[in-house]
Amino acid sequence: MTTIIERIAGLKPEEPFFSFEFFPPKTDSGVQNLVARLRRMAQLNPLFVNITWGAGGSTVSKSLDLATLCTSELGLTTCLHLTCTNMEKSIIDEALSKAKQHGIRNILALRGDPPRGVEYWTPPESQEFMYAVDLVRYIREEYGDYFCIGVAAYPEGYADGSNPEAKDPKIDLPYLIEKTAAGADFIMTQLFFDTDKFLAFEKMLREHESGIFETIPIIPGLLPINTFQSFIRTAKLSHAHLPDSVLEKIDSVPSTDDEQVKQVGVEILVEMIDRIYNETHHRVRGFHFYTLNLERSVALILDKSNVVKTPLRLKVVSQGTEKKIQKPVSIESVLSDGVKDIKITEKVAVAVPASEVSMTSEASWDDFPNGRWGDPRSPAYGEIDGYGITLHVPAKRALELWGSPETTADISELFVQYLKGTLPVLPWSEEEGLSPETKLIEADLIRLNKLGLWTVASQPAVNGVRSDDKIFGWGPRNGYVFQKALIEFFVPENRWFTLKERLQIGDSVSYYAGNCRGDFFSNMNANDVNAVTWGVFPNREVVQPTIIEEQSFKAWSEEAFAVWKEWQRLYPHASKTSSLISTIHESYYLVSIIHHDYVNTNALWNFLQL
Repeated sequence: MTTIIERIAGLKPEEPFFSFEFFPPKTDSGVQNLVARLRRMAQLNPLFVNITWGAGGSTVSKSLDLATLCTSELGLTTCLHLTCTNMEKSIIDEALSKAKQHGIRNILALRGDPPRGVEYWTPPESQEFMYAVDLVRYIREEYGDYFCIGVAAYPEGYADGSNPEAKDPKIDLPYLIEKTAAGADFIMTQLFFDTDKFLAFEKMLREHESGIFETIPIIPGLLPINTFQSFIRTAKLSHAHLPDSVLEKIDSVPSTDDEQVKQVGVEILVEMIDRIYNETHHRVRGFHFYTLNLERSVALILDKSNVVKTPLRLKVVSQGTEKKIQKPVSIESVLSDGVKDIKITEKVAVAVPASEVSMTSEASWDDFPNGRWGDPRSPAYGEIDGYGITLHVPAKRALELWGSPETTADISELFVQYLKGTLPVLPWSEEEGLSPETKLIEADLIRLNKLGLWTVASQPAVNGVRSDDKIFGWGPRNGYVFQKALIEFFVPENRWFTLKERLQIGDSVSYYAGNCRGDFFSNMNANDVNAVTWGVFPNREVVQPTIIEEQSFKAWSEEAFAVWKEWQRLYPHASKTSSLISTIHESYYLVSIIHHDYVNTNALWNFLQL
């Protein structure tokens, strides 16, 4: 297989290109659906694809398998992410060896996140790989020029967890120089939405007195905007500045109308690509899409962009049937004042745009991702934000917010304060505040938390409100949305078995329950699925963006219990708080309950009158 640099060298001067990034899905069904998605998106002819690497090598096997599939089966030039912080050298060696064995010739060398719970991290002297530059040097020493190596850059400056506001790309510049001098072949940036800041960053690099950045490819990282919530959340987590021009466009459409938000998002990225390509005088001609394992927005961007418009494909129509010619054809060969039919003997070939490749029901069925509460069959389920299992706030702030609880009553009080709005964040949440719909069931949730059932997820029942509703709305206009009431909470083991007896009576509720040891209980069969949010829209099939089933619950349960351990690491090992959290982690159950009577908005809460 060729390297990324070889692929770029094979392009015409100033010819633009694009690339995609994917992550290993959390569920087996998500992996299967991602493979199908990759086959479709490969038809869009990306120059290369990136496969991410979980924190601490947590997805090493899945990442290598996915990268190998892209290389061997799909024939895609593939770049494997590799992080080195807090990583055993043996894992690095094994990953590099297997990458070479399977023909993967491109590595994005990253430092990765420092150990969680540490405010100011200084790598131990015994650790061989302290920074990304160490990884770059090691790869060059061990493999010479076999691997094409990319490194990361931050157009707005690196956001340190202890002081994310103090960002300045000039502070980061010496480190980027060092990585590049160590043997980097290309630079790929963190996602951003402020085009002006990227342009200033690129100019700073190109004009640097060392000349080291004069010709190296600088590839901007772009995030397609799929929904308003995911846009705001990702920008916040990545500390990306949102310029007024972008916010004005997003605010010009209802935040609940996912279709309009997506269309505006396409316009924003098309404009960003156009400005970057032209205002850098084509020095920047590659564009990297952080797909989040979704495809439709990317395809629409490629369709509408005049810079990275993908080559059209031919679809041959004959006797009422269709089949695609697999080889891409250039736009020039089929376009002249619009699309013309091209006669091939007795058949007719017509140009097929990128969006048609990714507009089938297979491509857009999970168009409304919802993170933890998405469809676990979707490749985008539990979308990776780069932070992994984390408290989402720096250690110092976490201690200020949560103090040092020593009893379960102290824990209950923290949950109650969060529901009342006097505490901005819990270990399982982000600093986004409670959703408006949670306010509608606030009293019920406070009652349960005071009783020691610590709620981490919930939603009220909804029976057909308009899709543009300010509280519950989502999806296209002129639709109606529905949802079943659900609740998810931690509960002591003895109280769980008492509750389990009630849950076994009747068929009005479905439940899942599990603990950190892997014990699992449910009143459903292994393959049963609960649709808890769905919508009916004009000219569409019923859309089910949110389902809960055994596979997704188990995946989430593992993460939810891991958060307890992350919280525990904030405290000295022998402290009362550490002991308390350890006991909770070992002896509590996570329980998820869905009530099927969505017409009766009080059904679940009446059922839980303990």
